[in-house]
Amino acid sequence: MNNPPEELTAGSESGAMKAMNKPLTRRKAWKALATHYTKLQKLHLRKLFAEDPKRGERLTAEAAGFFLDYSKNRITDETLKLLFALARESGLGAAKDAMFRGEKINLTENRAVLHVALRAPKGTSFTVDGRNVVPEVHAVLDKMADFSNRVRNGAWQGYTGKRIRNIVNIGIGGSDLGPVMAYEALKYYSDRAMTFRFVSNVDGVDFVEAIGDLDPGETLFIVSSKTFTTLETMTNAQSARAWLLKRLGGDAKAVAKHFVAVSTNAEKVSAFGIDTANMFGFWDWVGGRYSMDSAIGLSTMLAIGPENFRALLKGFHEMDEHFRTAPFERNLPVLMGLLSIWNNNFLGAHTVAVLPYEQYLKRFPAYLQQLTMESNGKSVTLDGKKVDYQTGPIYWGEPGTNGQHSFYQLIHQGTRLIPCDFIAFTHALTPLGAHHDILLANVFAQAEALAFGKTAAEVKAEGTPDWLVPHRVFEGNRPSNMILAERLTPEVLGNLVALYEHSVFTQGVIWQIDSFDQWGVELGKALAQGIVPELESKATLKHDSSTNNLIRRYWRLKEAK
Repeated sequence: MNNPPEELTAGSESGAMKAMNKPLTRRKAWKALATHYTKLQKLHLRKLFAEDPKRGERLTAEAAGFFLDYSKNRITDETLKLLFALARESGLGAAKDAMFRGEKINLTENRAVLHVALRAPKGTSFTVDGRNVVPEVHAVLDKMADFSNRVRNGAWQGYTGKRIRNIVNIGIGGSDLGPVMAYEALKYYSDRAMTFRFVSNVDGVDFVEAIGDLDPGETLFIVSSKTFTTLETMTNAQSARAWLLKRLGGDAKAVAKHFVAVSTNAEKVSAFGIDTANMFGFWDWVGGRYSMDSAIGLSTMLAIGPENFRALLKGFHEMDEHFRTAPFERNLPVLMGLLSIWNNNFLGAHTVAVLPYEQYLKRFPAYLQQLTMESNGKSVTLDGKKVDYQTGPIYWGEPGTNGQHSFYQLIHQGTRLIPCDFIAFTHALTPLGAHHDILLANVFAQAEALAFGKTAAEVKAEGTPDWLVPHRVFEGNRPSNMILAERLTPEVLGNLVALYEHSVFTQGVIWQIDSFDQWGVELGKALAQGIVPELESKATLKHDSSTNNLIRRYWRLKEAK
C-alpha cells in the first residue's frame, strides 16, 4: 500500500491547504454564527424588507455578465459579516490561491486541480510540477479546431466517401453530462445540418435508440474515456464498432474513418482501430466533472464551431478571474457558496432547487448534480476525520415554468425548507410574441411569493371561507437567489458553469473536505465487475443472502425467456 502523501501526515502542511488547527464547529466564526442563528431564526423576510426599503437594491452583486440578487435570503448584514469571517478563518483566500498556483490540493489522489488552465488565454501561465501547461492546452484546442473545421466543412469523409452528418458522443459521468448539457444549452448556435446524439447508459436501450435512424456512412463516434477502459463507455463503444462494421461491409479500416477518441491511452485506442492521430488528450489535473471545456468538449465544438467554443472558454476565464481577484464581499461564487453554507448548516436546508427559466438550460440541473454532489458528497475531512456537520446538499431542479405545475407546491407549502436558485435572461434567443414577458413575470413572481408568502389576514380579506383559509396561507420566508444575465450565449454559459464550480470549491474549503476526489463511486463499480461473469455463467456465489438470491432469480428468469 502506498504511503499517504506528505500533505496528509500529521503536522504537515501543503501551502494554504493545511489541516486547520481547530475543527470547523469549534472555530470562532462558526460559533458566532450558531449564536447569531438563535436570534435570527424566527425573523421573517417581510420584516427584513419592511425595515430596510433599500434591501432589494443593496444586497446585490454584479460581475462577469451576471447580476445576483441575494436579498431574499434569510440574512442580515451581521450574517454576512460572520460568513465572511468564517471564510477568512477557514483560509478560503489562501486555498483559492493554492488552486490557481497548481498545488496538489486534491490530497487523496495527490493531484493538482487546474481546470482553470483549460480556459486560460495564450500567453498566460499555469504551472503543474514546474511546467507551464497552457501551451499544451492550446495545442489540443488547435487540434480540436482543425478537426472540427474539417468535419463541419465536409473535408472529413467517412469510409464510403460520404460527409459526416451525425455525431454520437459515447461517454459517462463528466464525459457525458457536460457535453450533453452544453449541446442543449447552446443548441441555438449549433449547426442544424448535423445531428448530435449522446450515449452514456450501459442499458442497451440508450445505444439502440441513439443510432436507430442514423446512416453509418455519415456517422462519427467520439469515444471519451481517459483510460479507454471505463466499463459502460467501452461496452457502448464496442457495440458501436460492431454496428458500424456490420453495415459497412466488415472492413476494419472503416473504424478509423468513423471513430475518434478523447483519451490518454494510445495503446488501447490503437487496438480499437482508431488512428492515434485522431486521439485528443487531457490531463490528470482535470477532474471528469470539470472537463467540459477540455477535449471532452469536442462534440460541443463540432456543434457550435471553434469560434463559439473559444467564446465559451472566454466566459469561463472571465468568471475565474473574478473569483480569483474580487473581494469576498463582491465575489459571486463566494457569496453563493457562503449562502449555501448558511442555508444548509444553520437553517437546516438539505436540498437546493436550481430553476432555470430558459428551456435551453433544461439539462443544467442534471449537470449540476454531478458537479455539486460528487464534489461535496463527503463525510470525512481532509485529514480523514468524520465530520460532525452536514456537507453537500442535494441539488435538483427543472426548467420553469414546467416545475411550477409539479413540485413548486412542496417548495411553497411543504414542511421542508428548500432554497432556490432562479436563473433567467432578459432577452430571449427566440422571441415569440409575449412569451418572454410571461416567462420573466413568472420567475419574478415565484421568488416574491417564496419570500413574502400570503398571510391568513390577506387570505380572509379576499373573502375566503374560514375553513379554507389555512389551505390558502403561504408561510413565505423561503430563501432564493436570482441570477440574471442579458442572454444565453456561449460566453455566458461559461460564466455560469464557472460560477457554480467556484461556489462548490468555496463550500468544500469551509467544510474541510476534498472536493476533487470521488472514491464513493468506486465500490459499486468494483463489485459489478465481479458479478458480471457470475451472471454470464453460473458460479458459486459468495455474496450476502440477498445478493445471492437476486442473482439466482436472474438466472432462472433469464433461462425462462
